[in-house]
Amino acid sequence: MDLKEYLDNLNKGLTVQPGSEMYAYMNAVSQEAMRITMELNTSYHTPEEIRELFSRLTGKKVDDSFGMFPPFYTDCGKNIEVGKHVFINSGCRFQDQGGIRIDDGAFIGHNVVLATLNHDFSPDRRAALYPAPIHIGRNVWIGANVTVLPGVTIGDHSVIAAGAVVSKDIPENVVAAGVPARVVKTIKEAKAGQAEKEKFL
Repeated sequence: MDLKEYLDNLNKGLTVQPGSEMYAYMNAVSQEAMRITMELNTSYHTPEEIRELFSRLTGKKVDDSFGMFPPFYTDCGKNIEVGKHVFINSGCRFQDQGGIRIDDGAFIGHNVVLATLNHDFSPDRRAALYPAPIHIGRNVWIGANVTVLPGVTIGDHSVIAAGAVVSKDIPENVVAAGVPARVVKTIKEAKAGQAEKEKFL
């Protein structure tokens, strides 16, 4: 198995069965991701060096407008795609085997978890893994300590309030908050003042 076949299988949503060739390849990719993230997280790097390390991690060159404050964690890395003017704040954890796509202008807050794998609910099949993609739309702002679950799309320009758990798709141009996250306001109704930001984030 090579990386292309591995990613193709994940992006088709194929189950990763323990003991399979795909499972073994997943573990090998994880080792590479740990090596690169350890390098990223354990010493100071310039913005240019961060972009170079993140490009190595994902296998795709990121735009010069990409920004990140380490530390950053992932157990894969090779199924992340980021657009232009994306910023990822410190402490984020991306479980990207199922695919994570972050469109132009998105802001990812502190300690955000993006999880694209589920285990089987049946105890005798618990080690099986089911990938499903996450898509973060243009100009989305995800607040601190948010968790986004497998298969979720967050629509363009929306805001996810700090601490939310996003288990279902969120439409465009809304503010969503809570556990589980639900739409609480449309962006056109939201005020721009600091008091309004503090109310939701």
